[in-house]
Amino acid sequence: MEEEIKAEFERSGFSIDEEDILKKCLTFCINCKLTPSDLVSSWEVYYLNRQLSGSLVQNAQMDGFLLHLQNEQKDAIIKEEPNLHIYSSNDVDMILCDEHEDTKEGILGTPTDRPENIYPESFDITPGTTGNRRPSSGKPSRLASNNMTPFGQRTSKFVVQSAFNNPLDEGNDVKEQEIDNTENDIIRRVQPIKRCSLQVCGSQPEPGCRFMYDRVEDRFNSLENRIRRHAIALVASGLYEEPTDPTVASQNKVFSVGMVCCDGEGRLNEKSVLLQGSSVEHCGGQRVRLDLHKLTQFSLFPGQVVGIEGHNPSGHCFVASKVVDYMPLSISPNADLAPAKKQHLDEEFNPPPSNMLEELSLIIAAGPFTTTDNLFFEPLSELLAYATRKQPQLLMLLGPFVDSEHPDIKKAAIDRSFEEVFHEEVLKRVQDYAAFMGSAARVVLVPSIRDAHHDFVFPQPPLDIHFSDLKHQITSFANPGLFDANKVKIGCCSMDILRQLSGEEISRNPANGLSGDRMGRLACHLVNQRSFYPLYPPAEGVPLDLSLVPEALQIPSVPDILVLPSDLAPFVKVLPFGQRMNEEEQVKCICINPGRLAKGVGGGTFVELNYHGNADRTSASVIRI
Repeated sequence: MEEEIKAEFERSGFSIDEEDILKKCLTFCINCKLTPSDLVSSWEVYYLNRQLSGSLVQNAQMDGFLLHLQNEQKDAIIKEEPNLHIYSSNDVDMILCDEHEDTKEGILGTPTDRPENIYPESFDITPGTTGNRRPSSGKPSRLASNNMTPFGQRTSKFVVQSAFNNPLDEGNDVKEQEIDNTENDIIRRVQPIKRCSLQVCGSQPEPGCRFMYDRVEDRFNSLENRIRRHAIALVASGLYEEPTDPTVASQNKVFSVGMVCCDGEGRLNEKSVLLQGSSVEHCGGQRVRLDLHKLTQFSLFPGQVVGIEGHNPSGHCFVASKVVDYMPLSISPNADLAPAKKQHLDEEFNPPPSNMLEELSLIIAAGPFTTTDNLFFEPLSELLAYATRKQPQLLMLLGPFVDSEHPDIKKAAIDRSFEEVFHEEVLKRVQDYAAFMGSAARVVLVPSIRDAHHDFVFPQPPLDIHFSDLKHQITSFANPGLFDANKVKIGCCSMDILRQLSGEEISRNPANGLSGDRMGRLACHLVNQRSFYPLYPPAEGVPLDLSLVPEALQIPSVPDILVLPSDLAPFVKVLPFGQRMNEEEQVKCICINPGRLAKGVGGGTFVELNYHGNADRTSASVIRI
């Protein structure tokens, strides 16, 4: 069986030199009843999520992986038997130590008394973020009775995890703690001259829409329009001829445009790639098998629209010699949106001058905004306190806000509606922050399909929020959304498309200079495909409805900043476009995954960014709380 495990790793592009690693894998497979293919599939996900490098499997990496897999197995057992308790050394210590006598009162997290103030004093910076808020759960928390949650017991408030361009001082964490203690009473505001100008671009669904399982006709028309747009752009570039039907037998080299498909329900591989033709006119939407053995490099996934050069000698298999997986920058059919599709959000304020510099300071965070052991929203309070000191022109918050995956939400262990939780725990804090910071502070909210209180459909309409006094400070955009902030083009999508693409993409020596940076390559796919969600069929659980506003998924041009929250490791990357076609116009896009503000019972990450005209003069930091 060791040989089978080694062969399976090699088929996935990994090599193992040490026998100890194979013995560990064999033991684990026997104990956990796993097949070699199951083990290697889990290793591929672990390798991607941890962003490991190199094809040689190291002993230390395998130790960490097997421990991670063991914990997953344990979690699966607990889910199957929720009343089962697995004892650990911590349980023994609690029983033997006199300091834990209070555990006799009940199970952790379910005491009887409730404090007046459930937030630590360090949250007092921003008005409205503390106070006598009752817990959202109908079951009081023992952690609250001690006036300190695991999140509140952190010794470090804010730590710079990684920095881009001008990194912040490593001693920033100490300085932040000093600000917490000394500047609570200092009133700080965003100066009116620094007010951020916002302008919505593109179409968006209307509020109140529901996922109705779009018709086959709507789906077909949307996919055909995507293929047609790519074909038009590639031909207009002058580098490629009019596409032909790839299903017709031909000994001569031809050029075709179509969509990558899989020949079954399993995961895409080199032997299962099909190409769906460009339109009803050329091939009636028929599919043909795609032979990739002559290609030295490619990066493909289901739903990707590509241009293919090659020939089809038999009429049953198209042998590809070149793949064009991007749309030319200089030629884009929808580069300029109609004026009716742009909405300025500053009717009562002077519009930005035409000579305004493209400069913007912003903080970006994605939900969940509360830890899994309570619904106190302490990470959100900490974030608003940090933003109060940093005074960004724009605070960008992406859902989920009321996370449908939260244990209390899933079990319905709350005594309020989801709407009440959102308005009382989230909107109230954001409203207090905006009022405290003054009229020049702006906040943008973007929903998520994991929001229990909002429409479960994708594309997703904006949140239904109305403020009579703060309507020009707090704004909600659709998911996905495109907008201009101080003339800086920003695109955002709270769907975890990066994680979904990572499980579907196959590649061989990928091009565009990102062969060793898979996260950057996955983000490039969105811009190259001019779509926020190019994957088709959609991932399981995604309520994709192409009958609503299919153009809401389009990315008409390369944005300056692209925000893609994901469960994968947070990052800030500069993505280059236009190099492979030797275009005179070469564009750079800053892609950001802020991570999750709350992870389990602890804090997560967010991003602070200062944009100054272009990517080269922009500084950003991934900050852990």
